Amino acid sequence: MPNTIRSREVYPPKEDTYLLLKAALAEAGPNDTTLEIGCGSGLISRELAAKVERLLVTDINPYAARLAKAEGIEVVRANLFQGIKGKFDLILFNPPYLPTKEEERTSQWINYALDGGENGRETIDRFLKDLKDHLRPGGRALLLISSLTGLRAVQEKAWAEGLEAREVVSEKCFFEKLYVLKLEVAHSIDKPIYLPPESMQI
Repeated sequence: MPNTIRSREVYPPKEDTYLLLKAALAEAGPNDTTLEIGCGSGLISRELAAKVERLLVTDINPYAARLAKAEGIEVVRANLFQGIKGKFDLILFNPPYLPTKEEERTSQWINYALDGGENGRETIDRFLKDLKDHLRPGGRALLLISSLTGLRAVQEKAWAEGLEAREVVSEKCFFEKLYVLKLEVAHSIDKPIYLPPESMQI
């Protein structure tokens, strides 16, 4: 695959990639069966593969899937959980989270890594809806979002799906703040109190 096609069609590692990697390295354990959705360039997968018991990655983008396969990583080309029957101890996702208008969309494969729909949460909402069905008892997920996506809105949606969403790490960037949320099945009937995000004070 020519490098020009690879760079144009696959999302390259950026601040969000490295922040999710930081959280994943801190969270992952040697006995974890792990799923990374939307592996992109494969950076997180390469760093994590030797630190967990098993790693499966997916991407809807065929170029990204080929890159992962070339690295010797177990990969399935899939749209979110489509076709994924198993359950996992740890699930990672750096979703498309940018609010995107119809006229801003492109026909390139990389659009799947960027286009979060008009509110930035369309793909995230679909992920949260199906997440519980793919977590083992005691399982957890790490989800990367942006202040542009709406931290509180994502936390509220997670709770509506029976999940608690706790911020574990964040980083301010030029025009946004990035967060990694740790998602776990909610065991309490009491709704968590979410403090106003610091990003509102930027």
